[in-house]
Amino acid sequence: MSHRSKRAVPVSFYVLAAIFGAFVLFLYGPMIVIFILSFQGPEGGLTFPMRGVSLKWFMALLAQERTGDAAGSFVRSLFLSLAVMMLTTVISVTAGLGFRRRFSGDRALFYFVVACLVMPGVLISFGIGLICQIIGLQPQWYTTALGAQLTWTLPFGLFIMFAVLGRFDRSLEEAARDLGATNWQTLRHVLLPILLPGIIGVAMFGFTLSYDEIPRTMFSSGGSNTLPLEILALTNTETSPALYAIGTLTTCVSLVVIVAALVAIVLIQRRRSGKSIRRIDTIGKGS
Repeated sequence: MSHRSKRAVPVSFYVLAAIFGAFVLFLYGPMIVIFILSFQGPEGGLTFPMRGVSLKWFMALLAQERTGDAAGSFVRSLFLSLAVMMLTTVISVTAGLGFRRRFSGDRALFYFVVACLVMPGVLISFGIGLICQIIGLQPQWYTTALGAQLTWTLPFGLFIMFAVLGRFDRSLEEAARDLGATNWQTLRHVLLPILLPGIIGVAMFGFTLSYDEIPRTMFSSGGSNTLPLEILALTNTETSPALYAIGTLTTCVSLVVIVAALVAIVLIQRRRSGKSIRRIDTIGKGS
């Protein structure tokens, strides 16, 4: 009986593993520390050691105790993120479908969209605020801030749709038309169901990028802060673990959105695989 000799693990493997572990610790370590300190006891401070465990600082958020307008800013950020998510999804999908065919000025339009990524967000926000001041328009979180954040989310949504549509087999559309389907029926019953996982990804990016955006909202939200701006203001005034409680709650909201998007994608893929298996079984029985 032959025995396979065990290959020695190279030293480079341990070096790269250590570097990766340090990177993960650097990435998630601060989040874990904030999460732990948000459950600090009533007499606890902003640093270790822990002086008991309690939900006092989460209750302080609900009671608006030394936390500014945390509840109001959270509601504003939530509605703003949902609006940005919906607009980003609709515009990215329609623009992605439109870019599948060449048209006059398509290259210039593409580079114009990409330019929004390289332009500093603070300058975009400052420019919007300056224009509003010149024309006598009051900036608001649901108008000017919405437009400013779309300059950040739309390029990402468009890139995702380019990647998804680049792998799409256009012969499926041709087959649907050969079977008598109209353009609307092809879009509804063939194209959109196949693109749905990518569309969910666009929606997730739109929500998460808007939810924690600061630079593009700083000068374009008017007198009503979004949650990231409220947290930024509290870092200069708040000296209690309530600040950590806000961070924990906002992180949980982002995680819920990400997990929901991933679960939806997995369910769609399983449903699609199940339909394919049942179709194959039906064809096999018929033959």
